[in-house]
Amino acid sequence: MAPRIETIIEFTHRAMSGVALAAVIALWLWSRNNFSRGDRVRRMALASLVFLITEALLGAGLVLFNYVDKDQSVGRAFYLSLHLVNTLLLLGALALTAWFSRDERGRGRRSPLVTAALPIAILVSVTGAIAALGDTLFPVTSLAAGFRQDFSGAANFLLRLRVLHPAFAILAAVYFAAASILVLRSRHSRLAICVLVLVLAQLAAGAINVILLAPIGMQIAHLLLADLVWIALVLLTVEARPRALP
Repeated sequence: MAPRIETIIEFTHRAMSGVALAAVIALWLWSRNNFSRGDRVRRMALASLVFLITEALLGAGLVLFNYVDKDQSVGRAFYLSLHLVNTLLLLGALALTAWFSRDERGRGRRSPLVTAALPIAILVSVTGAIAALGDTLFPVTSLAAGFRQDFSGAANFLLRLRVLHPAFAILAAVYFAAASILVLRSRHSRLAICVLVLVLAQLAAGAINVILLAPIGMQIAHLLLADLVWIALVLLTVEARPRALP
């Protein structure tokens, strides 16, 4: 009997998780061999390994606590949010390991305006995870049906929270763009340009995702862009200096 698509996806995920673990261990060993004790590259490589192990434990917990399939509990929403925050921290640590290993900038104090973008991005990502869970558990056949579902008096809490994500995403996009433009006003920054381009692409992807009623492929593309925005913001925070802002 041919394996179900869910089985293939699960097997691929576990295999890639093993590859990722081996790669991050190799990255940590490389950092120990090439950088002195206390160097920020070694710290970020170790943080990457810790976050990856935590990621695996959180993933196992989803199955252990049965937060899968059609589960609609508050616990699942909270646990998925925690899982996503850990994923963002892992991506940030990996990006900083690479950045610090090749770039000597950003040793001074950081710009508060740019740094504040990071918790905002985490908040938007968490609301996005909750919205995606709602889309998966409560699919609709039209936008009108989706709006009726969201504002129904008997709506599940996931549907009530789902409407927060578009509002937060738009406000956050305006903030990210403003922070990037302020950096660009004082000096050329490829990272600031990347943030602007990725934010616009993410807004477009979000709109398309809503119009198409959140198909799986579009949700994956939306998540990928969210990860890229996060990485760009992390690196921009490191690059930005107080003198870069008026």
